[in-house]
Amino acid sequence: MTRCIARILRLHVNQLQSTLSLDPGTARIEVQCLLQEVLSVNRAYLLTHPERVLSDDEYARYNALLERRMQGEPIAYLLGEREFFGLNFKVTPATLIPRPDTELLVELALQHIPQRGQFRVLDMGTGSGAVALSIAHARPDVEVVAVDASEAALSVARENAQRLNISNVRLLHSDWFAALATERFDLIVSNPPYIEANDAHLSLGDVRFEPLSALVSGADGLDDIRRISAAAGSHLHPGGWLMFEHGYDQSARVRQLMQQAGFTGVASARDLSGIERVTAGHA
Repeated sequence: MTRCIARILRLHVNQLQSTLSLDPGTARIEVQCLLQEVLSVNRAYLLTHPERVLSDDEYARYNALLERRMQGEPIAYLLGEREFFGLNFKVTPATLIPRPDTELLVELALQHIPQRGQFRVLDMGTGSGAVALSIAHARPDVEVVAVDASEAALSVARENAQRLNISNVRLLHSDWFAALATERFDLIVSNPPYIEANDAHLSLGDVRFEPLSALVSGADGLDDIRRISAAAGSHLHPGGWLMFEHGYDQSARVRQLMQQAGFTGVASARDLSGIERVTAGHA
């Protein structure tokens, strides 16, 4: 039958692959995710019940999601969540979608955070809270402060903290350091906006649907990294670390900005693709 799981997969995987130029594996996973969402089942169910026929209501809801995906709307927004660093985060169009590349920022941060003892971390531009909450979950004794200029994003981050039962994070509405007064930290991490204002990629893929204020940072994409670098020293304990995620071609310029701001030992780390994705230095 047209509406059985097996036929839906066979037809719509090809359709999604062709429309969005996805690889076959990704297209199949996305169709499976939409079916799982509508049927409230896991992937194993789809594999063991290929003959299952969707009801009229189920097929209508599935088809509505598929049409939105065909228009390019990110699968994470359609499902309302995205996995990051082993945790499931709620995401909405008010926040960026957490990406695997950003896990490097968390991994490097954790290398500088002791398993026990007092330690303060600041996450700047927290969005859904993915970075701050992942750090807090891995280091429950650490105090994490997370700031964002968007109240809508902070609302999502608060919900994620509650859903994940993470209590060692304080979420604060702030334009970068504005609301932090004289607070100091042992480590500051940030995945700030870093895309150039006229970057052609802004009209492609998922970023078309993500909040522009969380993506773009001036003509060269470095305005916010400049601001944070210039002010971070006064909010770090001596020897404290500053870490940025940045664009694939920005590492040299970010190192220069951090060195000009007085940071030492500045170096960049490569992601799994071999791209210098995170740059760090200490006060």
